[in-house]
Amino acid sequence: MADRLEEYRRRRDAKRTPEPVPERTPARKRTGRGKARFVIQQHHARRLHWDLRLEHEGVLASWAVPRGLPREPGRNHLAVHTEDHPMEYLTFHGEIPAGEYGGGKMIIHDTGTYRAEKWRDDEVIVVLDGKRTTGRYVLFATGGRDWMIRRTDPPPADWTPMPELVRPMHPTPAGRLPKDESEWGYELRWDGVRAMAYVSGGRLRLLSESDEDVTGTYPWLRQMAEELAPTEAVLDGVLVRIDAAGRVRPATGRDGQFLIFDLLWLEGATSIDVPYAQRRELLDGLALAGPHWQTPPWFPGVGADALRTAAEQGLPGVVAKRLDSPYEPGRRSRRWLSIDTS
Repeated sequence: MADRLEEYRRRRDAKRTPEPVPERTPARKRTGRGKARFVIQQHHARRLHWDLRLEHEGVLASWAVPRGLPREPGRNHLAVHTEDHPMEYLTFHGEIPAGEYGGGKMIIHDTGTYRAEKWRDDEVIVVLDGKRTTGRYVLFATGGRDWMIRRTDPPPADWTPMPELVRPMHPTPAGRLPKDESEWGYELRWDGVRAMAYVSGGRLRLLSESDEDVTGTYPWLRQMAEELAPTEAVLDGVLVRIDAAGRVRPATGRDGQFLIFDLLWLEGATSIDVPYAQRRELLDGLALAGPHWQTPPWFPGVGADALRTAAEQGLPGVVAKRLDSPYEPGRRSRRWLSIDTS
């Protein structure tokens, strides 16, 4: 019987990698009545991707999926057919040394069982039943090692797809703080480049206020999407650069920070109609903080304190936002007010 793991072993040195490298054994067909198993691993290699591995005839048939399994039906994602892996890989996680094949961190994203409806050399249809991933998926060959994967059953009833475009909401200039301070939340106002970040499958799409794709202009922000993976979200914020003297300027392509102050879509649920205070709670729950991104604090009900803090930091002012305010895409609203420090 052919050795299904010959290619796997050829690519790995058991003395240099923590991956399981079993001795040469013939492939084993499944016995018994139990369901076949699967694992999805989040692989932080040269480029972030997810590895889908399905137990089949004694080995793990494997595909590398750069953007992860699609969560909504009708959307195709690339799936590159890779070499079969040993069954021991069902539980493997760890750091593959740099310079070795597949070097990088391997994290188990999900495990479970599946039922195969079809298994051919050019098409596989499975129903996954995992802790985080469920649904009916079809994998089909498109040429060489390239396959596509598509979900074919309906998403959950409350699922909404990530919006292609959400235009930013803007505040109305005001001469002073609101009289009813307790009904507002306050954020420091930053001079920078307003941007909307669409994070999906560990990839970033960054749009300017004029709907221009500026992802390539700020390459230092791409890491945020990888760190946030597998979470998918639409974020509103401003791109700034803080110099050694603490002065805030618009960000450049070489350096900067993305200061995130709103969350408009998260994991299949829109939050545009959710009150501002609850959106901030959801945003704070993501704990977004990294070398080039952070979520600045907000100040519920204490406008005078926020304005004083802005003045102390040399910032131009604050933005007051009603705690019950929904997000109004593309509008300048009186539910958001911009107040200068002077």
